[in-house]
Amino acid sequence: MSSTAQVDTGEEHTELRRVMGPKLLLLFIVGDILGTGVYALTGKVASEVGGAAWAPFLVAFAIAMITAFSYLELVTKYPQAAGAALYTHKAFGVHFLTFIVAFTVMCSGITSASTASRAFASNLAKGFGLDSDNTSLVMVLALAFMAVVALVNLRGVGESVKANIVLTLVELSGLLLVIMVGFFALTAGETDFSRTMVFESPNDKSAFLAVTAATALAFFAMVGFEDSVNMAEETHDPVRTFPKMMITGIGITGVIYILVALFSVAIVPVGELGKSETPLVTVVETAAPSVPIDTLLPFISMFAVANSALINMLMASRLLYGMARQEVLPPVLGRVHPTRQTPWAAIAFTTALAFGLILYVSGASTSATELLGGTTSLLLLGVFTVVNICVLVLRKDVKDRPHFVAPTALPALGALLCAFFVTPLTGRDSAQYEIAGWLLLIGVVLWAITWFANRALRSKKTYIRHPEDIGEREGGVN
Repeated sequence: MSSTAQVDTGEEHTELRRVMGPKLLLLFIVGDILGTGVYALTGKVASEVGGAAWAPFLVAFAIAMITAFSYLELVTKYPQAAGAALYTHKAFGVHFLTFIVAFTVMCSGITSASTASRAFASNLAKGFGLDSDNTSLVMVLALAFMAVVALVNLRGVGESVKANIVLTLVELSGLLLVIMVGFFALTAGETDFSRTMVFESPNDKSAFLAVTAATALAFFAMVGFEDSVNMAEETHDPVRTFPKMMITGIGITGVIYILVALFSVAIVPVGELGKSETPLVTVVETAAPSVPIDTLLPFISMFAVANSALINMLMASRLLYGMARQEVLPPVLGRVHPTRQTPWAAIAFTTALAFGLILYVSGASTSATELLGGTTSLLLLGVFTVVNICVLVLRKDVKDRPHFVAPTALPALGALLCAFFVTPLTGRDSAQYEIAGWLLLIGVVLWAITWFANRALRSKKTYIRHPEDIGEREGGVN
């Protein structure tokens, strides 16, 4: 039986300061979801399904909302800042599985930031009148941008809720600008909404495969809500606040994305939209060629995706640092800069992986943003599958206080849907599995090296601490 949270009996003790009320939490969730996905991949989604680009965003929205119910049950049941790894450990208690989930989340941050770097480079080239279709130029700009992100990360970033509000408003302004231009074009008779009902898929895919392949990509635009659960210990009355704000936040972004997709296809022919690395800029240029706002949007887009890249690389480096400090990854990755007090080794390692991804996709036949964005959704859909299962497993852990309870059918359906979109049955590009596989293999190798090193160290300590026992075993005592 489903229920919403009842009156909370009191906030659990936390060492963190509770500074986020409902409005700030809502802005945090909306700001975390908005960003690279819709700015960079709207055209790629359209190229998969034709004019019906809104359909994949609608399906992705539905899957995100279902999974959000699972996160809401878990975050109100365990209001601690650890997310999917915490839920996995509580449900199964298998350290290796917990590590895989945590490392997968870290990898998704790196692939997401790499996607953002490509989008940043394309918008930078567009904004300054350079050739945004020059793959070599875009690759160099993306690498340079990622290096700057690493330097900012190394210097240390004082994040605050107020700063997040500013970033969210800037990101939101760009999308609202596109929607306003869309309404302007509608009143001027410059739109063709008949295109929005036309399915056109490459390689003669069926409508089902076209939508599922596009949804696997569009889901990248809906991720981010899961990060908000890490703010549970800094939110006032999380048991009552999270359900309302997370559902509202996902609803707001879903409506914005569908409107953007509808207007984009109605204004720009699908073929032209699919080829563009800066699709929303193309929409504004086409709908309002005489109004100079098209010169502003590339820079708004740059700001939005730069924020996404920095947040994701911060998350990835700190998560890697935490795993190294917990001795599940080589301790060298836990080294901290003596003066800046930032995890320089983890920053260097995650940046190196991002560099490798940017270089790898630059030589791929598929769009780089499509490959990296699709890989991000692949990794997170795997995590969401586990989280939905965790809800059902942890039903046996009954709490003596009220918390949000999702209808049982939702986590079961969420697990099936997320698992399906992880499989090749969706028509997902095989290169995405290759990228995800190599990233996770790196993690498993590092974990195995650390496990054997820790085992050898423990054996050595046992030998040193009990020499008299060794003597007895060797016949020293008659």
